[in-house]
Amino acid sequence: MDSLITAAARALAAGDVLGALKRVALRDDPPALALRGIAMAQLGDLVRAKVLLRRAARAFGPKETVARARCVVAEAEIALVSRDLGWPAKALDTARATLEAHGDRVNAAHARNLGVRRLLLIGRLDEAERALAELDPAPFPPASRAAHELIVAGIAMRRLRTKTARAALDRAELAARDADIPALTAEVESAFLVLNTPAARLIAHGGERLLLLEHVEALLASKALVVDACRYVARDAGTVVSLATRPVLFALARALGEAWPGDVPRSTLVARAFRAKHADESHRARLRVEVGRLRVELRALADVSATKRGFTLAPRQAHEVVVLAPPVEEQHAAVLAILADGESWSSSALAIALAASPRTVQRALEQLAATHKVQSFGRGPARRWMTPPVAGFPTILLLPGPLPSD
Repeated sequence: MDSLITAAARALAAGDVLGALKRVALRDDPPALALRGIAMAQLGDLVRAKVLLRRAARAFGPKETVARARCVVAEAEIALVSRDLGWPAKALDTARATLEAHGDRVNAAHARNLGVRRLLLIGRLDEAERALAELDPAPFPPASRAAHELIVAGIAMRRLRTKTARAALDRAELAARDADIPALTAEVESAFLVLNTPAARLIAHGGERLLLLEHVEALLASKALVVDACRYVARDAGTVVSLATRPVLFALARALGEAWPGDVPRSTLVARAFRAKHADESHRARLRVEVGRLRVELRALADVSATKRGFTLAPRQAHEVVVLAPPVEEQHAAVLAILADGESWSSSALAIALAASPRTVQRALEQLAATHKVQSFGRGPARRWMTPPVAGFPTILLLPGPLPSD
């Protein structure tokens, strides 16, 4: 490799994008094309970056498998940044295996980090943890160590392990400082911000207050019976009962939780569960049936007792009943939670991340656009959606998606 290519690569590694481009901007040989592609990606021109990297990959000879693999890894990173979650993950796995086989441990580790970050984005936490466990970040350069610790923190936040997350972010901050790359330092600061942004609301005893993620963690470990409207479950410290596929039962449980220790009138329960303005005999009969079903579902946690005017929750072990709700109630909260990361997403990528149909996501985006909560740019397959960070929506995707319709 000639001296200009070496100098450009060192400049890129140090975050000096313009310095790297000055050395290779007028060259069209494969190494220069690859470096120009990476530089353009760091400058935000992702379309041009992909073109340059693909040209470089095609131009490298049949014996330059490592160079081609590095181009694939760089293209995978661009796909991740641009939220192109449909990009073939198998190509990244093949490139990583090639790099490992040829002793390029640093770039192989970077490829694995990218794969884990993709798993994290689409909520496959178990797979992400297994892949991460195979890596020891100690031998890696500072930038790779910082990226690794950011992933550790991301998983810990989703698992509600805030102490682990803070420790990982502290390590990431030190590594980012050693790397001296401004963009990496900004990413660490953004991750710290997530820990200090309200993640949920606590509704109890007729009042409510915002909770940070660490407070949510403490609440779920307490002796309270929690009706969790973020994940649609009822839980105490030892038992979790999912009502995610039983929207009527969850609506009843939430209404009873918000009123505890008082009761809820039958008319209010009919309105909350069935969205009926006026309760007739058929509604009251249906309410009796659904309350019976709720008793069965919650039998390990609480009894649903009848009162003169309605029903009330009577916890079996817990000392109190509280409701954990999203910081802002919104029909399409899960879409906004993802878009709150400030990146531009395609509707197909949102569908993958939410495990929803593309049409469902498209309808949600159209409704949000009509109320100016999101905006789009581009057309056709190149269309992307984004929004400025919305106050109260955590970027770690605490919300699991819309409650299914009855």
